[in-house]
Amino acid sequence: MTTNTTTETTPVIPLSAPVARAVTVAGAVATIASTFLAWTWTAEFPGDLTVTGYPGGLQVLTLVSGILALLFTVAGYGVRGLGWLNPSGSNNSVAFLAIGSLVTTWYTVIAIAVELGGVVNLEPGGYVAAVATLIMLAGALGLPLDRRTKQSLRPLRRRTVILLVLLGVGVLALIYQVYRWLRLGKIDRPLSKAKELPSWAEILVIVAAFAVGLYVITYGIDTEYAELFTGYLITVGFAVAALFKAGLVARLSAITAKYRQVTVIAAFVAAAAFPFTQSTDQYTLVAVNILIFATVALGLNVVVGLAGLLDLGYVAFLGVGAYTAALVSGSTASAFDVHFPFWAAVLTGAVVSLIFGVVIGAPTLRLRGDYLAIVTLGFGEIFRIVMLNLDGTSGPQITNGPNGIPNIPDLEFFGFNFGEAHTVFGFELGAYANYYLLMLLATVLVVLVFRRAGSSRIGRAWVAIREDETAATAMGINGFRVKLIAFALGATLAGLAGTVQAHVQHTVVPEMYQFAGPVPPNSAFLLAAVILGGMGTISGPLLGATLLYMIPAKLQFLQDYQLLGFGIALILLMRFRPEGLIANRRAQLEYHETDQLDVPDKGLPDSGVGVAKAGA
Repeated sequence: MTTNTTTETTPVIPLSAPVARAVTVAGAVATIASTFLAWTWTAEFPGDLTVTGYPGGLQVLTLVSGILALLFTVAGYGVRGLGWLNPSGSNNSVAFLAIGSLVTTWYTVIAIAVELGGVVNLEPGGYVAAVATLIMLAGALGLPLDRRTKQSLRPLRRRTVILLVLLGVGVLALIYQVYRWLRLGKIDRPLSKAKELPSWAEILVIVAAFAVGLYVITYGIDTEYAELFTGYLITVGFAVAALFKAGLVARLSAITAKYRQVTVIAAFVAAAAFPFTQSTDQYTLVAVNILIFATVALGLNVVVGLAGLLDLGYVAFLGVGAYTAALVSGSTASAFDVHFPFWAAVLTGAVVSLIFGVVIGAPTLRLRGDYLAIVTLGFGEIFRIVMLNLDGTSGPQITNGPNGIPNIPDLEFFGFNFGEAHTVFGFELGAYANYYLLMLLATVLVVLVFRRAGSSRIGRAWVAIREDETAATAMGINGFRVKLIAFALGATLAGLAGTVQAHVQHTVVPEMYQFAGPVPPNSAFLLAAVILGGMGTISGPLLGATLLYMIPAKLQFLQDYQLLGFGIALILLMRFRPEGLIANRRAQLEYHETDQLDVPDKGLPDSGVGVAKAGA
């Protein structure tokens, strides 16, 4: 039985393309119009969905999804100027936007019914939105879609459905079957040749892209209630998938690669502008912690992503830097009566973490695989226990045991106190805004170190060790020395972030540095951020750390279930995208080898493929 994977361009619902496009446009227009109607009669549901005339709360997300779906659908008519939105010419982008709009809208409608006690609490606008999104999805599924089919799985799916129904789990079987039915494949389509833009216009496109990105991220961080943040995640997730399917991301990537310096400057300016969009420090603190988490994840990416060393106790190096900074920064609870200036405290924390990295790495890096993971996990736990025992009773009085080191003073650099509000360009920046900008500079430094190290001779040696240590050693690479350099560099970067974290939190306690704790960063979530985002990349861990910090911070009701959700997310990731959300080309090819078509028996012209296969 063959297992060839093929792709075809066919509609899911048998409609002609003009009719399907007209239905999609009608559904999108009705979806947009529904957001200007009241969805419920009471303001008890957050977001005030009781007003007719303008959208609010979750209605805004449905409005955005409807507008994007309408634009991408109209672009299929060849409207001048809109073709730039869909360079690949694929209708899959419309399908993703329609699905995202449907999920967001129906989530809102169901949430209103559940929280307020029944569908009687829905106003006509809610029903209109629910029906309109269904119509839009039906039209989108009637368009020619790039779909992936596996011939050998068709009879297996039918047998599986019958078996599951007989076992009494028909609902699960239905969900599974619908997923396999709607799973969209990929056909390598050349991007449509767009009209050559002048240089100033392409630079404006880069600036506009980062401005939109800043607005989207700021909107997510500033969400005030869990329902809105959940809808935000759904909308952004499907919208990003649609942009990838449309080829728009590839076209933007080509422009940013052409103007690399402009892209770097625009990215830094957009990130630095975030504090100026906030009126209070409430959400700026979330952004600071995200940057700390992301910086430490990048340091771990050196160890795991480049060198391939599974370190389960990496958060201990963050703790070493934080405790060192707390002891030398003039805290009233410090066992040492010293007060180093800012630069000296940062360097001290980084150097002490470096020393610990070398001391711990020298005896442990001779191990491989699971044994190395077990030893590093033990080191992380040993660090936490030692900090608990240095309380003056079980050991010397250094860290105050479980009470930690409180009252860590704010940083001060050349008379600039980071704990005080300052007015910059007419905007008042609070204490956390100051730390955000400082941590942004630290993140930029870590990104530069990672990029330089990854493309250097040492970086290539790390990759060789990760792929096959035995082969790398046979080629003359000193595996132990190269791995120790990676371990020490990762520890230094974590210690650097720890020094800033100690001053942001104003206290350090051992419970902050566990393998798996209630609040990140901890070793489990740091490792998950690297794997989720994409090992060996720069933007991958940044995205993974942002998601893994924001979701628990925004969805407080998941605090008791975050490890369960974390496990489910990893299982889904390993099943559907093992290379991570943002992965390099090599990882994509390695993880999706089975998705390639079998080589035809006749072979390729002027090649020995067919002969070799026949001989085999």
